Amino acid sequence: MYSVLHKDIIKSEIVPYLPLAKRGFQATVPLEEIVNAVFYKLKISVQWHQLPLKSLFDDNFLTWQSVYYHYRKWCRTDVLKKSWINILEKNKSKFDLSSVYFDGSHTSAIRGGEEAECQGRKKRKTTNALYLSDRQGLPLAISNPVAGSHNDLYNIEVQFEVVTGTLEQANIPVNGLF
Repeated sequence: MYSVLHKDIIKSEIVPYLPLAKRGFQATVPLEEIVNAVFYKLKISVQWHQLPLKSLFDDNFLTWQSVYYHYRKWCRTDVLKKSWINILEKNKSKFDLSSVYFDGSHTSAIRGGEEAECQGRKKRKTTNALYLSDRQGLPLAISNPVAGSHNDLYNIEVQFEVVTGTLEQANIPVNGLF
């Protein structure tokens, strides 16, 4: 089975934050395998329907639609952000915060999305996001996506508050970083 993160790490760091289904659709495979499939998709950037399901699951495997269903459910409830903040808090002593990097990125949004628009100089619809990483290049926080019809500095004060808010939730002091 292909693994992005070790199952034990997923089980101890992420699964405790995942909501259990109270009724309706029950997962037939362990949640850590579904999380691993989502991480594979995010890391490799394949389309959902191109997930190598047989190599991502041990015995039973879900359809790509089921994996996507879980991913969307977790995104709506901010479960992945909560687990990320927990991981940041547990590992904050390992970050090199002697200097931090703040950069923006335009990403193509071919099929649109909630925050995608055309920008005059781009051929496609794009979405913008701002990223904060430590001196080693480890990503620490990301802003909310903003429609791509703007430059990286559009509404920077609000997006900066979102990024620094993530660090503050993880009890990482932001004083002196900027």
